[in-house]
Amino acid sequence: MRSTRIAVTAAMLGTLALPLLSPTTAGASPAAVTAAPASSCSSLPPLPYKVHASAVTIRSKATASSTALGVLYPSHTFSVSKKSGNWLYITDTSTGVKGWVSGTYVYRAARMCLD
Repeated sequence: MRSTRIAVTAAMLGTLALPLLSPTTAGASPAAVTAAPASSCSSLPPLPYKVHASAVTIRSKATASSTALGVLYPSHTFSVSKKSGNWLYITDTSTGVKGWVSGTYVYRAARMCLD
C-alpha cells in the first residue's frame, strides 16, 4: 500500500514538472527559453501584521479580562514589539496607544516559498 502511494505521488510530481521542463512553444529552440532569475524567498522581509476583524481591543495585559486601553481598526498602522503566547504587544502609530492585542485577530499573512 505504501509503495503504491509513493509511486503514484512520484508519477503525479513528474507530470506536474514536465511542462516546466519543456519549451513553451513547439517551434521554440532551447536557447529561446529563458529561466527566471532565482531569488531566495528567505531574503525577503516578513509581511506586515494586519487587523483581520472590524476592530480589536487594545488591553493593558495579555488577558481578555484586563483593562481596555483603546481600539485598533484595520485602517490603523501599528508595530509589534513582542509576543506572549497568542498575544502581541503593539504600538498603534495612528493613536500612540501601546498595549496587548489577541493574535486571533491580528496576524501576518504567510509567504509561500517555492525554492
